[in-house]
Amino acid sequence: MKLGARMLKTGLAVAIALYAATFIGFPSPVFAGIAAVFAIQPSIYRSFQTILEQLQANIIGVSIATIIVFTLGNDPFVIGFTTILVIGICMYIKLSEGTISLAIVAVIAVMESTDMEVIQFALMRFSSLTLGIFSAFLVNLLFLPPKYETKLFHKIDRTTSDVLQWLRITTRHLSDDPALKGEITRIQNEISYIDQTYLLFTEERTYLKKNRLSKARKLIVFRQMIATTKKSFDVLKAFHQLDERIESIPTMFQTALIQELDKVIHSHERLLLSSMGRIRKHHKETLQDITEPDIPHLVETLIQVYQEGEKDRLIFLPLASRLMEYQHHLDHLQTLLKSYQQYHQDEQLSFSQKD
Repeated sequence: MKLGARMLKTGLAVAIALYAATFIGFPSPVFAGIAAVFAIQPSIYRSFQTILEQLQANIIGVSIATIIVFTLGNDPFVIGFTTILVIGICMYIKLSEGTISLAIVAVIAVMESTDMEVIQFALMRFSSLTLGIFSAFLVNLLFLPPKYETKLFHKIDRTTSDVLQWLRITTRHLSDDPALKGEITRIQNEISYIDQTYLLFTEERTYLKKNRLSKARKLIVFRQMIATTKKSFDVLKAFHQLDERIESIPTMFQTALIQELDKVIHSHERLLLSSMGRIRKHHKETLQDITEPDIPHLVETLIQVYQEGEKDRLIFLPLASRLMEYQHHLDHLQTLLKSYQQYHQDEQLSFSQKD
């Protein structure tokens, strides 16, 4: 099992919350640790949003629990009723599920049997939970700040390489069907993870105007990289669905199909390498001399096959359509990379070998 940054931050936040609660002298430091667990988030921006929501939930839970203890007592049935009431209020103001959980913890913490005065006991519980929330926010802010740009680029590069590798194998009928089916499922999960990482990267805040402009351009490039990878994945799935039928069509079309796809794959690989700065000397030379695919020629070849009178070969039209979409996205990605390198000649997109 791999220990991620969020695991380490959660443990550190709990430890800090418990130490701080013990040092201050709260009677039950464990509630500070529980609050710290709920408050850990994958980004600083989400941590800031969460701290505001959890403070609301803490206030709601403690306030209602205090009122109920004064009026109805703290019988287990009353605690259950209070929990339902607090959940309903939190859902009405559209708090998140994790935030609602913290409100429930606040209810149980306040309605616990005690000989201490209710108001004083509620304030101590509120302070303990708030301490846990701020401990988690401090850890999110200062320790192991996430680098979603490098993580996103690495995931895009690795996933795209996997797709292109399987495309080469599949078009030459070398792939094992069960293995490819499993890889398609895995790659689909990887693409979902890429989408989530991209969302987290968009949420990261920049404060200098120069950095904001640079990040805005990076976001556009990354978005197009992801879209292009998805189009290559669509082509792979189409080949997987038509693998056996492709063997039955004329050699002329098979040859043209493989040739054009190899050109598309080569273009995609060159663009990724260029974005990393691995084949760039000057930005004007970076993207030139890429072998241009001729997908329209492939479609013309396909039409010639149709004219032979075998109607079942019309099933290859969706494949040709996906290839054209793939090439269109590659052309757009090339334009965006040229523009990015024009404004940032001494900067490549961040890339790291680590997740």
